[in-house]
Amino acid sequence: MTTEATSESPYYLAAGSEQKAIRIACERGLAVMLTGPTGCGKTRLVRSIAAELDRPLVTVSCHDDLTASDLLGRYLVVGGDVRWVDGPLTTAVREGSVCYLDEVAEARRDTLAVLHSLLDDRRELFLDRTGESVPAAPGFALLASYNPESRSLLKELKPSFRQRFVTLSVTYLPPEQEALVVQHESGVPEDVATALVRSAVALRRSEHAGIEPPSTRLLVAAASLVAAGLPLESAVRIGLVNPLSVEGAVALALDELLRAEGVLT
Repeated sequence: MTTEATSESPYYLAAGSEQKAIRIACERGLAVMLTGPTGCGKTRLVRSIAAELDRPLVTVSCHDDLTASDLLGRYLVVGGDVRWVDGPLTTAVREGSVCYLDEVAEARRDTLAVLHSLLDDRRELFLDRTGESVPAAPGFALLASYNPESRSLLKELKPSFRQRFVTLSVTYLPPEQEALVVQHESGVPEDVATALVRSAVALRRSEHAGIEPPSTRLLVAAASLVAAGLPLESAVRIGLVNPLSVEGAVALALDELLRAEGVLT
């Protein structure tokens, strides 16, 4: 879990009216689900929304081992006494913070069941260990995200759970806008940012098995290498191609693809 103050909005370049739609949903007490590929800006979007709402942001990274107690809290020995200590979700509900469940489909279904009373008209969280019902404080908002392309049948969200959220699809920015983001985040010149984005677009179109589409985050990392003095071709190889593929035919095919785009020589 991470908690951050959001007094200053992070840089976020909107593709459309998604910020307004999410802000309105949160203000109306609706939970929001963001779907889209890894590294397309979902987390940055959530951070910008928390800043707009002027609320602290509590982020929970979901995974197979996440339990209901990890979200709600548990009894712990504190200073020699046994005390109840709120978990991140309970803390956000009590304090009216924005709670973000990152990659929510990775969590077990029995863990997600604790959200049900929070996601309907009751807007309260039930702590079965203490018998307490915690009403959502003013300002509380719940957002979640996942990547539909990476989930398995075993990690499919139940339709009844998904219907407790309004859902927005987020994807990569158009190339011109994505290049602006790469420039802003890394400080590289326009031509370098454009070349890196052109590489990413070509790789995202690739149908080679076993590679994940390169994220905007990965582009920024490669651009940072260029900004630090690494040649563009080297940055593309170690910042884009190598993280996406294993050695062998796939790597050679990606190299050939980028040579055709004029990025590699």
